[in-house]
Amino acid sequence: MSTTKKLAGTALAAALGVTTLAACGGGDAKDKDAASGSPKPKTVTLVSHDSFAVTDAVLKEFEQASGYTVKVLKSGDAGAALNAEILTKGHPRGDVFFGVDNTMLSRALDNGIFTPYEAKGLAEVKDEVQLDKAQHRVTPVDSGDICVNYDKAYFADKKIAPPQTLDDLVKPEYKNLLVTENAATSSPGLGFLLATVGKYGDEGWKDYWSKLKANGVEVVDGWEQAYNERFSGSAGGKKAKGDRPLVVSYASSPPVEVLYGEPQPAEAPTGVATGTCFRQVEFAGLLKGAANEEGGKALIDFLVSKKFQEDMPLQMFVNPVVKDAKLPEIFTRHGVVVDKPENVAPDTIAKNREQWVKAWTSLVVK
Repeated sequence: MSTTKKLAGTALAAALGVTTLAACGGGDAKDKDAASGSPKPKTVTLVSHDSFAVTDAVLKEFEQASGYTVKVLKSGDAGAALNAEILTKGHPRGDVFFGVDNTMLSRALDNGIFTPYEAKGLAEVKDEVQLDKAQHRVTPVDSGDICVNYDKAYFADKKIAPPQTLDDLVKPEYKNLLVTENAATSSPGLGFLLATVGKYGDEGWKDYWSKLKANGVEVVDGWEQAYNERFSGSAGGKKAKGDRPLVVSYASSPPVEVLYGEPQPAEAPTGVATGTCFRQVEFAGLLKGAANEEGGKALIDFLVSKKFQEDMPLQMFVNPVVKDAKLPEIFTRHGVVVDKPENVAPDTIAKNREQWVKAWTSLVVK
């Protein structure tokens, strides 16, 4: 996702530029390819948003098995990273792009920046996230749910049941309680808008937001401000807690609150309104014109390997897409399962995103 979606408090690296995550041993820059006898590049470059992360030991295992050194070119948020690849189409900055999600997928595919590749292990990836199954231009890597989170203590103190659905949020008892991110500037803000489009349809979502605005929804620029400054339930914010007990965040936020709590709480202080969610799916693709196409294919295979998929939740706070990948205990104990998230088809998003965001801005912000 996209992405500002990876939760603050994880101290994920955000530096732009090429970062070597791990290195193989010394040696020449190239070996001979066994089949062709031609030089084999020893470096494979992953272009990504700033939030890509993997355990050093897991990456080193791939490097040792494959003979490749992995470099990561972090390029800002997902939108900025994708724009850069579209501008350099055919002459990419790397071999694989990771981080395009279902809100931007059609744009990437329409611009033809990927070479089709059917990853080894794709049969083990859940069918519902294979949104380009016919052509394999992209491979699903992770999923995550954008959802309203709530401050358990606030609702317990007030003796009010926390909201569970989008319909609940416009009820009088939740007036002036919700803070969300700007759909024009924030990935979770856009995801929440899309949840309402998925629920109420192309016309009904506007009426819903009119009601939500009348019920006192607050809009801020991004996730950091919404969660760590305005939300009353955040334990990670450096500033004084806000007064909004409802915030648009992620289904993985409660496990993160536990993981980074000092001291670590026995139970998550926040909950998830599971009837308010929009599911993001992130993909990787082999970049057209990649200097190291074989290395890129091997890297995509690695991204859907069980080893990477089971390492990923505590690195990027997203869910694996491989069927038998196990979640860490902190996720299963403190997280939630979102059975019926809202979804909007990528091509529908591509056709309407600009006008939806423009209409939303006029209706809610201006």
